[in-house]
Amino acid sequence: MHASHFSMKPVARKFFPGLYDIEKIWKPALFQGTLKNNNYFEGWYFKLVSPGGEHKLSFIPGISLGKDPHSFIQVINGKTGKTAYYRFRLEEFKYSQKQFAVQIADNFFCEDFLSVELEDETETFKGKIEFSQFKTFPVSIFRPGIMGWYRFVPFMECYHGVVSLGHRLQGNLTTDKGTACFDKGRGYIEKDWGRSMPKAWIWMQGNDFEENIDASFMLSVARIPWLGSSFTGFLGYLDTGENLYPFATYTGAKIKNLYNNENQVDITIEDRHFKLIISGLKGRRGNLKAPVAGNMERTIHESLDGKIHLRLFNRQQKELFKGKVIHAGLELVGDPSLLK
Repeated sequence: MHASHFSMKPVARKFFPGLYDIEKIWKPALFQGTLKNNNYFEGWYFKLVSPGGEHKLSFIPGISLGKDPHSFIQVINGKTGKTAYYRFRLEEFKYSQKQFAVQIADNFFCEDFLSVELEDETETFKGKIEFSQFKTFPVSIFRPGIMGWYRFVPFMECYHGVVSLGHRLQGNLTTDKGTACFDKGRGYIEKDWGRSMPKAWIWMQGNDFEENIDASFMLSVARIPWLGSSFTGFLGYLDTGENLYPFATYTGAKIKNLYNNENQVDITIEDRHFKLIISGLKGRRGNLKAPVAGNMERTIHESLDGKIHLRLFNRQQKELFKGKVIHAGLELVGDPSLLK
């Protein structure tokens, strides 16, 4: 049964009264909170890569409901590592309750396009990029997105959603360096929401495979608080264009090898049927702000020109997929020993 064919509201409100609109669980792209939340953040991540990678930009619209409530748009230039933080009044943040659509002042973000009008003393981003061939992560009753059944847990520190595994781009942006053309480029969208980002995490993403233009990959490994303790959990997927392989703590997959420092990460993940070997190398990094109890006061580093090598095997050691991601997004944050 598809999520749109049922309603969980009566059951959910009995056990979690006033917590959230329960049907949003199966629609992770929608705004999940309310503007009355305390110590809360929510942000969407729009990645744009032009053909050949000449232009690499990510836009992060969101809200911060902490000591200093406001809305914001962060931008990172993957080619230079330069970042910008555009601050707006909280009242300038608007959203749709029915479909994926967010507005901050004169900037719009939705499933079909993004449109920005951003300018300060050093940076300019103006224009519209349209999206097509939008591919979403599958949703079912018991797996309402990339988090699996963990999405039903009401006390998680941070929630994660994959909005688009990949899509095509069309359009131009005017920047302080000139015009950036994204025609026939590749896009990706995900999001986070909750109280705080984890103490330590690894995030890797790319859908610019040299060998396969339809492939997409994402992996997040984090130290997760849990009932007074904590554990290392992970979620991710490899989409080869023909098959989607989810790998996560909730699927029974295990991390068999993990090495990382501030520049490099090597991970081997296995489940009952497959083994995925991952090697990532960070590129030029930029500084982004991350939330702590809803406040955008932590500095992290992200690169958009990293490299990721992937190999997928079945249990008979037959290689099912081999690929190299170029223009990859990588974040290696916090004490690596916390993820062992």
